[in-house]
Amino acid sequence: MTRRTEWPVDAPDPGAGPSSVFATGHAAEPVGEGEYGPEAGTGHDPGPGSGAFPGFGEGAGHRARSRSRGSGSPSSSRAEKGEPRDPVEQARNICLRLLTGTPRTRKQLADALRKREIPDEAAEEVLSRFEDVGLIDDAAFADSWVESRHHGRGLARRALARELRTKGVDSAVIDEAVGQLDAEQEEATARELVARKLRSTRGLDRDRRVRRLAGMLARKGYGEGMALRVVRQALEEEGEDTEGLDEPF
Repeated sequence: MTRRTEWPVDAPDPGAGPSSVFATGHAAEPVGEGEYGPEAGTGHDPGPGSGAFPGFGEGAGHRARSRSRGSGSPSSSRAEKGEPRDPVEQARNICLRLLTGTPRTRKQLADALRKREIPDEAAEEVLSRFEDVGLIDDAAFADSWVESRHHGRGLARRALARELRTKGVDSAVIDEAVGQLDAEQEEATARELVARKLRSTRGLDRDRRVRRLAGMLARKGYGEGMALRVVRQALEEEGEDTEGLDEPF
């Protein structure tokens, strides 16, 4: 009776090459340890004889390593390190490694590929493919950035837009992302920030308290008018004399 071999559900087709895996948009096949290491692709080092590379058992791996050490050529050295010679494969592995656990914008990945001297044509091919399959999404990145930085750090729309510009996000995408925050929500966050800082300013004279509190809001991107209004109200609630605080600080 013929014995049937069943492949694991997630195992690659034994006859498929790197190009077929890339075409489907799946994660990269495992590579050897080296510059990109196991984390560059699936994050799992299968080890010899595990079945991830059919027909590559312990003996075969030993023979392959012996031949590689004996050749001493640059290509064999790259093979030992697990570094692909194809620039598209290099670009793909670099992007997958950088995206592991941390979303990044297209510009951030493009800058990383340029720094590693990946040809522009190969970089463009990989970046466009990653956008097609949703691994790069600047709009989603911007939305998440605004949500986390506003609630986590109390940053205002102006500061959030400035940060997103430094990461290469398009202006239209930035406008849509920061538009999630309306003026009322922004002012409510400013009041919370002042309330947390107010106690540490007690004992200072009024003008110094104003400069310290309003300066804190300014560094987080709040406008001068809103900052003065919020600080004045907080001081009034403490019984502080706020006469003359309508002037810019």
